[in-house]
Amino acid sequence: RYCETDRLTDAAWSLFGHVPQGWSLVQAIVSWVHGHIRFDYMAARPTKTAFDVFHEQAGVCRDYAHLAITLCRCMNVPARYCTGYLGDMDLPAPIGDMDFSAWFEVWLDNRWYVFDARHNTPRCGRVLMARGRDAADAALTTTFGAVTLTRFDVYTDEDRLG
Repeated sequence: RYCETDRLTDAAWSLFGHVPQGWSLVQAIVSWVHGHIRFDYMAARPTKTAFDVFHEQAGVCRDYAHLAITLCRCMNVPARYCTGYLGDMDLPAPIGDMDFSAWFEVWLDNRWYVFDARHNTPRCGRVLMARGRDAADAALTTTFGAVTLTRFDVYTDEDRLG
């Protein structure tokens, strides 16, 4: 699995043991991950774990989510992995093609809340496709053998009236 709490518990308590439980703790974790991990497509690999991300300090949105989830769980905050599509509705001028994304949810005050360590800012237009303990539970595709994706289009629109 990707979220090895047993390997990061000491680090989590060293970094966040002084932060009060609740929203402020989760936000401290998200801010720390956001500030310490460099986004780099070339650093991605299918076997990369939260422990790897913690030490390599580079990865993609999935890696940010795995590390934040792991640190939350180490601090006794229930967290789950989310994956889907993140459009560009709330961004200025086109910044390029939007992409699949990963974020996470935590259980606070008897409900789930969305957090995103990659962006560390509220975003609209998330299209949730799967949830799970980690990316192994929530794969967008699972293939065996050679596969060629020839086209995949996702369109999102903001409903400003409703």
